Amino acid sequence: MVISFSLALLFGVIMFFMVRGGVIRWGPAIVAILFGFSLASTGAADPINDFLQSVSDGINDVDDSINNTDNP
Repeated sequence: MVISFSLALLFGVIMFFMVRGGVIRWGPAIVAILFGFSLASTGAADPINDFLQSVSDGINDVDDSINNTDNP
């Protein structure tokens, strides 16, 4: 839950700055947001969440292995 909220916040901030910077207009931004909401209610939501969770776990494992090196 925390990771999905953080990703939603991150993507929201990125979308805001893309609209503000003129990279993307409001129309396509709204379409992208609506697509995300509709995609979340389909059967594709579980595999996407599983993929994001595995990426997050992988990053966490790499971080743990870097921080837990045994220095003599």
